[in-house]
Amino acid sequence: MEYKDSLNRKINLSKTPQRIISLVPSLTELLHDMGMERQIVGVTKYCVHPNHYQVKKTIVGGTKKVKNKVIKDLDPDFILCSKEENTQEIVMELEKIAPVYVTDVNSLDTALQLIKDLGILFDRRTQSEHIIDKINFQLQDFQNFIKDTHSRKVAYFIWAKPWMVAGSATFINDMLRICKFANAYANQERYPEINIKKMRIIAKPKLLLFSSEPHHFTDEEVFEVLRRNRKTLTIYVDGQYFSWYGSRLIKAFDHFKEVHKKIAAF
Repeated sequence: MEYKDSLNRKINLSKTPQRIISLVPSLTELLHDMGMERQIVGVTKYCVHPNHYQVKKTIVGGTKKVKNKVIKDLDPDFILCSKEENTQEIVMELEKIAPVYVTDVNSLDTALQLIKDLGILFDRRTQSEHIIDKINFQLQDFQNFIKDTHSRKVAYFIWAKPWMVAGSATFINDMLRICKFANAYANQERYPEINIKKMRIIAKPKLLLFSSEPHHFTDEEVFEVLRRNRKTLTIYVDGQYFSWYGSRLIKAFDHFKEVHKKIAAF
């Protein structure tokens, strides 16, 4: 059978994959929730959901640096990669071992389509549709929750020194939109470095969100930003709910509600 990944690359499979390596943490969790624990043979050190995978599955490295020999020895028949996390060089090397499926997700719509596509590819249509239905139910409930909420201009921090934020063409940006947050850096793509001294004058955010990943911000780092942006509301958020595009989305909207409740309390 011939399939196409998110980059429209052709992938030929003679049978449904039975030995899968996932280099995408959010999709490791998705496959697990689709009932595919037995088929997953290798994961990254960042695949922390479900947490027992860090003990029971073979760790094949991170997302930027993988152990090709370990992967080859696992004899996979399918490898999941991400355009955002894995380099083209990594993908090319892994294609010498097994078919590689590369994801490219920058919106909720493309995330739902990916879940559907993987459900077909892995012969888990019922399970994937069930997950999609749950996500859509939670989305509708959340939209009702914030229907009277006014939009706020935000900066979503992902890294410190250099200071980096989420821009446009990212999944985070679409989650901000769904939350009725206007991204102060939507005029810049991907994850731009910014000057926090000029942020108050140029971007003018009214709310600062500090993500729990990929960087865990210290209180000192947050205070350094606030010293230059006084009277700006600041909230810590769980980065997994803003950036993971698998079944974690089912729980994401409850977290978004809590964020809005914190804002309303000020």
